[in-house]
Amino acid sequence: MTARVLIVDDSTTVRLLLSAILDIDPEIEVVGTAADAAEARRLIKQLNPDVLTLDVEMPGMNGLDFLTRVMKLRPMPVIMISSHTQKGARASIEALARGALSCFAKPRLDDEQMLRELRKKVKEVARYSSAIKWTAAAYSGQLGSLPALTYQNNPGLIM
Repeated sequence: MTARVLIVDDSTTVRLLLSAILDIDPEIEVVGTAADAAEARRLIKQLNPDVLTLDVEMPGMNGLDFLTRVMKLRPMPVIMISSHTQKGARASIEALARGALSCFAKPRLDDEQMLRELRKKVKEVARYSSAIKWTAAAYSGQLGSLPALTYQNNPGLIM
């Protein structure tokens, strides 16, 4: 499975850099880039990415507020990538509380370990994309009523 990624960052340089970093991996496809929340919203609808990378500071709606909207309206795996999301930073804690699955500092080309970790995390969270979207649809009632998941009607279920 190829992880389809939409990169959202107001910096053209960072969008190009992230695209190059992620495109190196044959299991990752950058399907689009957006400079702000409005463009990202349009591209999410159009491209249906598996994973969203999101900056905190952006013009118009900031990344944390956009993250809240994404999780409410169209949940998907989100990785925050920002100069504001170093380990333990307030923005990181807030992003995780709002539904982001991981936070990374803006990438540095001289930190190959961090670049490998970012690519690994993108592929890892992409595996949850279908489950997150399906669960959101189920809870919103888009799938109608679902049968109860019990041991009686699913004897293979491990308790």
